[in-house]
Amino acid sequence: MKKNNKYSFSIGKIERIIIVSFIINTILVIMKVVAGILGSSGALIADGMHSFSDLTTDIIAIVGNNLAKRPPDSKHPFGHGKSEYITSLIIGLAIMLIGLLLINQMMNSQVSYPSLFVIIISLITLLLKLLLAKFLVSKGKKYKNSILVASGKESNADVLSSLIVLISAIAMQFAHRYEFLVYSDKIASVIVGIFIIKVGFDIVKENISMTIGEQITDQAYIKNIKDIIFKDEDVMEVKDLVVLKYGPYLKLNSEVSMAKNLSLIEAHNKIDDIETELKKYDSKISYITIHMCPYIEEENK
Repeated sequence: MKKNNKYSFSIGKIERIIIVSFIINTILVIMKVVAGILGSSGALIADGMHSFSDLTTDIIAIVGNNLAKRPPDSKHPFGHGKSEYITSLIIGLAIMLIGLLLINQMMNSQVSYPSLFVIIISLITLLLKLLLAKFLVSKGKKYKNSILVASGKESNADVLSSLIVLISAIAMQFAHRYEFLVYSDKIASVIVGIFIIKVGFDIVKENISMTIGEQITDQAYIKNIKDIIFKDEDVMEVKDLVVLKYGPYLKLNSEVSMAKNLSLIEAHNKIDDIETELKKYDSKISYITIHMCPYIEEENK
């Protein structure tokens, strides 16, 4: 059977891509915050904090992945995979708090008039972020990695916030002529703050689901798993197949009905062979529990 695994990827390649994203996001944060301070733009500072929220997702991916890969111990027989979700929850809540504090600060600050310098920096950072977003999404699809695709989508949201900041900076250049434009920078700051809160909320929402216990629902992937099990001619039926996500690895549970003429040792050896094939198909399947039982033809008529 041709190997077409949606969830397998090269850890080394993924980590290198994450590091590239981390470096670029760090540069963007520094550029936006410094330019926002020098150019008197609260919106650009807020946009810098939005880029910082993207930066934290890279930190989650790096730190969480390393924590999750710690080996099992006596208290954690299935490893530490879920520590990735707990790390993400904490950082997601922190991002939401940053967004709320930023909105509060901008609402209570004095009106400022951004310089033309802000427009130039906003345009440069917008283009850089657009290129980064496309890079992450393309690499995520190439290596079939959901973390990279999600990071790329978040970068696309940052592109939108940068565009809003750019528009507000341009609008503020005409504030002396059109009084209603004087609040453009504040409005843009609040909008970007809402974007930041949404990033944090999405992280929290996703990882609450993961912490509770989320299973893979991709039917093509489940079918491939079943096909591997059914390669053994003595497997008559596969019941209750569930593949749970445990951070960087997976846990598979299932019940398999086998030909009733098999001895216990024969059935046991066949299950061992099936487990070996499953791990070859997807190296992320680290824990497998397959309950075997005799196939009773009368019960399945």
